[in-house]
Amino acid sequence: MNTKVTIAGVTFKNPVMTASGTFGSGMEYGEFVDLNRLGAVVTKGVANVPWPGNPTPRVAEVYGGMLNAIGLQNPGVDVLIERDLPFLKQYDTKIIVNVCGKTVEDYLETVERLGDEPVDMLEINVSCPNVKEGAIAFGQKADALYDITSAVKKKAKQPVIMKLSPNVTDIAEMAKAAEAAGADALSMINTITGMKIDIYRRKFVLANKTGGLSGPAVKPVAVRMVYQAAQAVKIPIIGMGGIATAEDAVEFLLAGATAVAVGAMNFVNPYATIEVAEGIEDYMKRTGVEDVRELIGAVR
Repeated sequence: MNTKVTIAGVTFKNPVMTASGTFGSGMEYGEFVDLNRLGAVVTKGVANVPWPGNPTPRVAEVYGGMLNAIGLQNPGVDVLIERDLPFLKQYDTKIIVNVCGKTVEDYLETVERLGDEPVDMLEINVSCPNVKEGAIAFGQKADALYDITSAVKKKAKQPVIMKLSPNVTDIAEMAKAAEAAGADALSMINTITGMKIDIYRRKFVLANKTGGLSGPAVKPVAVRMVYQAAQAVKIPIIGMGGIATAEDAVEFLLAGATAVAVGAMNFVNPYATIEVAEGIEDYMKRTGVEDVRELIGAVR
């Protein structure tokens, strides 16, 4: 039985990885999860300089998921290179670094810094709805997405994954723009913009007013968007959004994703990624699937 998948020349032992921002760089989860058993670890978003993030409170539980307005708080690319990459290199898993920025120059500086580091792929976060200074625009306008993708591809030494925002009118148009600009793969979806109000305090629960909705509530939207993007482009897609079980993950594969990422569920169940990976194998055995690639895009 084969569980390996290949994206842009990088082969993963299985199609399960972590979603950026929900797993740190793996250190916090090392005592729960054998990182060797994951297809890849995707780091929390990293910028060219440290970012303080948004004011608190910035996380709220909601029906079927959570809202977060962390604002991409991170210690900067230098700390990632000195601390996190050596930790991850101890394990037999692929390393994908999520890159964020407020300007094109920010992205390019980080991408160049990572050029000679032991990183297998770069995931470019153009879709976080929590950052006020322009990052949202890169992922919401097709021409802006094209421009940032083109610029990153010119500088990047590793294959480039563009992480798409669901907060758009036509996800297929965005997927095509990224592909046309040279993206090697897509990851989707990022969080859906949401809001929660405390009716007794008559105040917004999050200091930022809005936050990104993630968790099981977004899964039907995510599956639909992955399917639409898969019909529109030929590059591979990493599907994510509300995956809690292996059955959820298989839905994404059938919709057209080559791999999947587990996000919010890591906060609820730190074993979630391993359970999903093992569950996919169990599903394959029960349904007579010899090669996981048979599942990719099997639903037309």
